[in-house]
Amino acid sequence: MDYLKINKKLWNDKVAVHLNSDFYDNENFIRTKASLNPYELALLGDLRQQHVLHLQCHFGQDSISLAQLGARVTGVDFSDKAIEAARQLADTTRTETVDFICCDVYELPRQLDKQFDVVFTTYGTIGWLPDLTKWAEVIAHFLKPGGQLIFVEFHPFVWMFDEDFKQIRYSYFNKQAIVEEETGTYTDRNAALQNTSISWNHPVSEVVNALINAGLSIRSLSEYDTSPYNCFKNMEQVGIKQYRIAHLADHIPMVYSIVASK
Repeated sequence: MDYLKINKKLWNDKVAVHLNSDFYDNENFIRTKASLNPYELALLGDLRQQHVLHLQCHFGQDSISLAQLGARVTGVDFSDKAIEAARQLADTTRTETVDFICCDVYELPRQLDKQFDVVFTTYGTIGWLPDLTKWAEVIAHFLKPGGQLIFVEFHPFVWMFDEDFKQIRYSYFNKQAIVEEETGTYTDRNAALQNTSISWNHPVSEVVNALINAGLSIRSLSEYDTSPYNCFKNMEQVGIKQYRIAHLADHIPMVYSIVASK
């Protein structure tokens, strides 16, 4: 199966729904130009005059938010619909220090000849990539010496469960592609969308070892018992931008982060 073709259709179809969703609250974002969460903000530091590469940027809210913190940002996504929306959003917010490229992550070294102070990628990204060795090599390729990767992602433990978080459905160490028929989307489960998705679950050790083997040094690895997004079933809010699976409370990790340097 051509995972790129299948997943590109999936994500292209999501864009219009996401743009008009309460989840992304684009109307509020246009006023605030701020979508970043406490986890990544605590890791980013001072971005003034920094060049940031944002991988898998969707329709650009976080890219624009990074630019508002003083960075010069290049956002990348394989969805042409998302990149079109990102460029429009940058125009609407009058953000001049961000540009967008429509490209698959693995192909980016053939499309972009530049190095960056920071590579940034967060939430729902690597699950769409089959090969983390290539992913880490792309990151290392684009980082300047001394540059940093800021990576925040849903914990792979979360993806072991069924949608209701009642039963273990997949092995933590599953290496096979997960092919599913998806209805709706995480911003609206009742949206009139129906697509096939192809994804992969990557253990934390796979991520860490891929980065080390690409020549990066791990500076920090942290795990968190809340998600900043209400994007799964059966979630409850326990603080500002803090959500958990209600019946699992603080018993499982929801998110993890890695800072790595070149």
